[in-house]
Amino acid sequence: MTASDGNPSVNGRAEATESSTLPLDDGDMHVCQDGPLDAPALLLIHGSASSTRSWNPMVPLLTGAHRVIRIDLPGHGRSAEPVDRGYAVPDQARRVGEALDRLGVEHAVVVGHSSGGAVATALAEHRPDLVTALALVNTGPGLGAFIAPQPAAVGPSQWPPSDEQLRHFASTAVSRADYRLPEELLDDVRDMTHHTFTATMSATRSYLEQRALPDRLTVLGKPLLVLFGEDDRRWRSSSASDYRAVPGAKVELLPGLGHSPLLEDPQRTATRLLAFTALHAVRVD
Repeated sequence: MTASDGNPSVNGRAEATESSTLPLDDGDMHVCQDGPLDAPALLLIHGSASSTRSWNPMVPLLTGAHRVIRIDLPGHGRSAEPVDRGYAVPDQARRVGEALDRLGVEHAVVVGHSSGGAVATALAEHRPDLVTALALVNTGPGLGAFIAPQPAAVGPSQWPPSDEQLRHFASTAVSRADYRLPEELLDDVRDMTHHTFTATMSATRSYLEQRALPDRLTVLGKPLLVLFGEDDRRWRSSSASDYRAVPGAKVELLPGLGHSPLLEDPQRTATRLLAFTALHAVRVD
């Protein structure tokens, strides 16, 4: 199923977004595509309790050079929960790889925000043929970098969380006190099941406990860009230096930005990302 949605551009002109649902064996996956189909593919993977919509401010800045692909991870946005209700990070990555196969994508630069960076890393582990380079945006290298207090426990009977609980959860997503997260991103949390919310966070913890991301990335040997909002309130921004252990990695702190630079300053974030993809994106023949 395919539909076209309006996506705001930098100059106010709406750009067409192709929205489709891909039937996979273990649950349908929702995909958005923007930009020329023959341009180098750029895959954007959102973090926990989010969706493709978290990338909306960035997309118009990237489509001039890329076929921009966004995927709702299982149980997020408009993607179905997995049939087996399993959310292990390698399984999520496998499903993303299958979706890209359905789209005919053979090579892509993969960008992950927050826990989406763990899925991006697992995708490179599972499909090194598919991933040409990786960019991680405010993705903690290991559990020791986590600083945000755990959200107050909300049981299944109290789900979805109250507006007050949502505001508390969202407060650490950005650094500026005057920045309000778009309501549609709070709706993404309201629309999730309690199982998806808790299982995905548990899966990320388990993946990082097994092996820190810099260790995984060193073995992969993929070009790596790490962007980190210097005022992140969820992960210690100083931990970004751990990624320097990866040969050739480019690590850059973004002053004045918090956990979600893609929302707080999409222009600055896109500029860094495009400089990286210009070196490593693979053009379609």
